[in-house]
Amino acid sequence: MKKCLLLSTILFASFMNVANAATVVATVGGKPITDTDITARTKLMTRQGKTSTDNRRQALQNIIDDYVKLNYAANFNVSPSDKDAESELKRMKLGDLSASERAMALSATRANMAWQVIVARTIMPTINISDEDISNEKILLEREHGLPIEMTLVRLIDIPESVAKKLTKPKSCDDAVEMAEKLGGVPQKFSAVEYELATDIRNRVAGLPLLTWSKHMDDSVLLVCKTKKTKGYGKLDEIIKQNATYKQAMFIADQQLKQLRRKAVVVINDDRYKL
Repeated sequence: MKKCLLLSTILFASFMNVANAATVVATVGGKPITDTDITARTKLMTRQGKTSTDNRRQALQNIIDDYVKLNYAANFNVSPSDKDAESELKRMKLGDLSASERAMALSATRANMAWQVIVARTIMPTINISDEDISNEKILLEREHGLPIEMTLVRLIDIPESVAKKLTKPKSCDDAVEMAEKLGGVPQKFSAVEYELATDIRNRVAGLPLLTWSKHMDDSVLLVCKTKKTKGYGKLDEIIKQNATYKQAMFIADQQLKQLRRKAVVVINDDRYKL
């Protein structure tokens, strides 16, 4: 009886070991990644609003990247503590997490924190943003979103093109208003920061010289009377430089991560997760 019980225990333990081994879908640097890990990471991605047509494969890639980041960061003695990761996790406000989701979130957070330190230490100092780069970024910013410049405009709506052709270059805002009224128009004078203007209006006045009527469009014309730089404009170049530096650094970091990923010893055991 005892022998039968012992044999049953051994067979059960063997079965459980095989079952557990079957859940290991991949290893990275010898570290196992189980199907349970991937499920936890997929749920975490969903909480973060990250969706994909192939979430489970993306989840596996993210777990591999976490390992690669932490492993590389260790070469620079960079290893964020669980306490720091906990603080960052609270800031992210992901809600109640299951034990597996929490463990995965802590691992992912530590990896991202480590990678940010590496980027700041090794990549950011190598980026050189020129005045030309800043100027080009400013042009792009103005075109897409507008600048922190307060503009005073005169707008004439519901006027035929024949009337618009009679408008001449005014000497001032008041002159523009008076001119429009004499032609039977009802001018609207208003001030707004450029990035607060509606996209269609901003596009029409972009690059328009001061005190020059825009082209007649949609039965309306616009004129910029004057502009004034806001307080935020003085910091614009520095903000643009920081953003441009960050964008370049992250591009280089992404290329570096791809290289590190290729060098990592990754073994995929499950054909469903072949990358």
